[in-house]
Amino acid sequence: MARPAKIATASEYDEPSVPPEESGVRSFNGPAAWLDDRVGVGKIVKFGLRKVFPDHWSFLLGEIALYSFIVLLLTGVFLTIWFKPSMAEIEYTGTYQLMRGLPMSEAFESTLNISFDVRGGLLVRQIHHWAALLFVAAMTAHMLRVFFTGAFRKPRELNWLIGVGLMSLSLIAGFSGYSLPDDLLSGTGLRFVDGLIRSIPIIGTWAEFFVFGGEFPGSILISRLYMVHILLVPGILLALIGGHMAMLVYHKHTQFPGPGRTNNNVVGYPLFPVYMAKAGGFFFIVFGMLILMGATMSINPVWAFGPYNPAQVTAGSQPDWYMGFVEGALRIIPGWESHWGPTTWSWNIFLPGVGMMGLLFTSLALYPFIEQWITGDKSEHHLLDRPRDVPTRTALGVAGMTCYGMFWIAGGNDIVATHFKVSLNAVTYFMRVAVFVAPVIAFIVTKRICIALQRRDRERLLHGGESGIIERSAVGGYSEPHEPLDADAAWAISQQKQYEPLTAADTVDADGKPVKHSKLRARLSQWYFGHDIPKPSRAALEEAQHHGHDAEPSDIEASTKAAELDDSVDAHR
Repeated sequence: MARPAKIATASEYDEPSVPPEESGVRSFNGPAAWLDDRVGVGKIVKFGLRKVFPDHWSFLLGEIALYSFIVLLLTGVFLTIWFKPSMAEIEYTGTYQLMRGLPMSEAFESTLNISFDVRGGLLVRQIHHWAALLFVAAMTAHMLRVFFTGAFRKPRELNWLIGVGLMSLSLIAGFSGYSLPDDLLSGTGLRFVDGLIRSIPIIGTWAEFFVFGGEFPGSILISRLYMVHILLVPGILLALIGGHMAMLVYHKHTQFPGPGRTNNNVVGYPLFPVYMAKAGGFFFIVFGMLILMGATMSINPVWAFGPYNPAQVTAGSQPDWYMGFVEGALRIIPGWESHWGPTTWSWNIFLPGVGMMGLLFTSLALYPFIEQWITGDKSEHHLLDRPRDVPTRTALGVAGMTCYGMFWIAGGNDIVATHFKVSLNAVTYFMRVAVFVAPVIAFIVTKRICIALQRRDRERLLHGGESGIIERSAVGGYSEPHEPLDADAAWAISQQKQYEPLTAADTVDADGKPVKHSKLRARLSQWYFGHDIPKPSRAALEEAQHHGHDAEPSDIEASTKAAELDDSVDAHR
């Protein structure tokens, strides 16, 4: 017969059990406590609520994009209930008198019903459309902020790639939703896409038949776009946004330079209660503005266009703004075609459409790695750059924006010609030149402005800032005394890490290993850094202090401390 099992006493346990209430871990009751016991939600919530976020107005751009996406999901659920994704032809018998008896697809008929027969349907439709435009606009502005401040640098390259993926998918989501009503304007846009697909060499015709289920317009495209718009793309967007937010928490939020802010800390407000209250209020502000826009600003009045007819094209038709640059490239490119064997290669459609969009997103994805290779900077960065402190990057960004703007204007060359009463051909020829010349001019001007601002900052460090007071001397001369910079301003100006251009000669790295850079890399590095204004040295700052240009030793201490920053790899946070 087996012996009874021994009952252990409390003193025999390696880790005595302590009631959660006494240990301070348990802070939930009821269902929350049950969940905390099984998945440890208490620690997760505690960590999340105490997460610190820096405070700056430019960080709200990403929040606008996030809140617009939430509004898109909410309004999209409402529209999904009433919309019929079918291209089956019926005769309209609805409320809108001007179209009664016209043949149209069920998709267009359901769009008219949402607009005229469903209570609040038109308002929700317009809120949804405005939210889509704001989503892309806010995401574009957010990515520009990340680019100009260098927030894409190590260790955030992967998050930048996620952002590029979000941007490309948002264009697909926007265009697929824009095409669902099957009106004459959206049908013209689909005809545009049909031409892009067919322009792909070798496989274009087969790809078109696969997408449209036969020759354009087919009979299944709307149902396919519907699944892409409400299921496939939103699912991927949700996954990417979740990954983007998770990496933001893991890497911590970047912050602008200032006293007390380093690569090893984050200065700001905790998520609860400060940031949560601000973010919640801002969400309702964005939501309220979208409702106001949807209620007072008409957008996409499909009843004014009518149902799609392949034999008709709307005069002066324009896509949503985010596809305007592709439209412009197609309008101004010469009619280049090649005939190789039995096939025709339509370069005038493939290059500005498929080729340019591929080049744009490939360049965006590769830029962080290209800049890292040119600069040789492999250290971690958690402090942001001021755009003036990196003139070449800033100039490249402005040049890219200028090129985009020129293509965007070219997309409305007919509107420009009719409104300003000039020749359409003259506008087209001018834009063919402007898309190449304007970005170069923008690059040169922007870089010179940044360098001039760097020079001004150096003068302010050495000689103080302008006081705005004009004094007259005893002999009749006029002068303006300078005031010393405070410690905060001096630190913000002088904290920027100074880089030296790479050389093709044999050198050694920080570990004493021999390094030799290629001539191409050395020339690109010289082009990138060669014109930057060097920060004042400690000796120069002390000399300025000695001559009385700076009045407070604490200001000099702040600026000289930044002037002595080591170029070694920054420590992990």
